[in-house]
Amino acid sequence: MTEEQDPLREAAAPIVAEPAPDLQLQMLVRLVGQDPQAALPITLVVGGGLLYGDLISHKAWTTDWAHSLRGVDGPGAQLLERFPEQVDQAVAEKQGRPAPQRLPQWIHLRGATAVFGAGGPVVMPLWRGRLTDVSGWSLGKPDSSTDGTGDGHR
Repeated sequence: MTEEQDPLREAAAPIVAEPAPDLQLQMLVRLVGQDPQAALPITLVVGGGLLYGDLISHKAWTTDWAHSLRGVDGPGAQLLERFPEQVDQAVAEKQGRPAPQRLPQWIHLRGATAVFGAGGPVVMPLWRGRLTDVSGWSLGKPDSSTDGTGDGHR
């Protein structure tokens, strides 16, 4: 075979790879979204670190977020009162079709804890992230009683 015929030597066109969310995680987020009262403990791998908390619906997150915005003081604070609803309305208009037909693109946590590198944990009352940024996940939260060996015994 000549070098010109060798497919391994052909100039390759650049490959554009868009991140794709995990279909099973999307389905889990959609399932939780059916009940605004539902919450499931979950651990995510995001950006090379761990993020864990309770997976909640978009509706529950929006409600909690709106409540937290009401606690903001200062000039212009009243402008935030309807902000979550305005965001949802703008997204719905841009998508142009009812949300139930689409798989979720975002994941929402309540009581989230982020652990990255040697730094201490960062606790957030609410967290929202893109599903495409999640590179791994597991139901449940890390067991703080383990000693790093994974067996849970000291």
